[in-house]
Amino acid sequence: MHASNLALTQPQAANTSVSKRLPSPHLLKQQMPLSSELTQQVHSQRQAIRAILEGRDPRLLVVVGPCSLHDPRSALEYADRLAELSREVDDKLLLVMRAYVEKPRTTVGWKGLAYDPHLDGSDDMHAGIALSRGLMLSMIERGLPVATELLQPVAAGYFDDLLGWAAIGARTTESQIHREMVSGLELAVGFKNGTDGGIGIACDAMRSAAHPHRHFGMDAQGYPAIIESLGNPDTHLVLRGGHQGPNYDAASIALARQGLAKAGLAARIMVDCSHANSGKDPTRQPAVFEDVLQQRLDGDRSLVGVMLEGHLFDGCQALGKGALKYGVSITDACLGWASTEALLRGAAQRL
Repeated sequence: MHASNLALTQPQAANTSVSKRLPSPHLLKQQMPLSSELTQQVHSQRQAIRAILEGRDPRLLVVVGPCSLHDPRSALEYADRLAELSREVDDKLLLVMRAYVEKPRTTVGWKGLAYDPHLDGSDDMHAGIALSRGLMLSMIERGLPVATELLQPVAAGYFDDLLGWAAIGARTTESQIHREMVSGLELAVGFKNGTDGGIGIACDAMRSAAHPHRHFGMDAQGYPAIIESLGNPDTHLVLRGGHQGPNYDAASIALARQGLAKAGLAARIMVDCSHANSGKDPTRQPAVFEDVLQQRLDGDRSLVGVMLEGHLFDGCQALGKGALKYGVSITDACLGWASTEALLRGAAQRL
């Protein structure tokens, strides 16, 4: 029996069903291709990020943008503004656009644009992966490197050729499946510290991802396959705070450096200015950013980057409670563009 017919002919488990087939990653990439010119651009951007991680490029890596994408129009307006600012500050900052289309949920909730692009619970993932890929392509066409958090390994194949940088979240850093996936990616990946604030899990993840693996997976045509990965040397630590509070201060950075050295890992640290580091208060992100920037100006070269959650306007709004405000996050509260622009322009001047 041909493998592609299995899902429709084999009996399903009692509490699951196949509601709709998705295109294979290979097919979607054929339908929405990355041109040879843009392929070279993505390659060059990945190389620039590697150079920053390795200390060969003195610029600060800044991953910035909406907590999650939910509205194509506002996402592209943000990308337009960020691309324009990037041209102004590019000698000091390498700006990377957050294009997060998957969102981890503590219990339940909206899982992101790739899952529910219509924001109505219909979970039209066929439309979601196409819309997500199309948005990322549009951002790349504007000259921006693109970043996302890789949550579902099956979904990663639809976007992996577009990414300049990726994150593995605090809840999945401990996952063997995600470590195996990262070991096969040809881009820099940041592992976040665990939700307890400790870095041990992230150190283990980086060591694992640096090694070759053979693991269960899916090939480009969508068939189950044995995947062989070569190992990824371009991983680093992302500090996002934890249950005990923030971990971006100089003492916490020093402890992180010690932990990385003990694990035999390079001291390459990015600080997520959101989450527990800001107490989930977007107005505190600039203070976190400024503290990290001052540490870097004081000579701490282990601090290679920062992450900011920003949208066109401050704050957030609840999904499903009336008409949505344009340019306002529907997940974590974000810093508005005016404050973000001023923060980044000021940082470039100080650097």
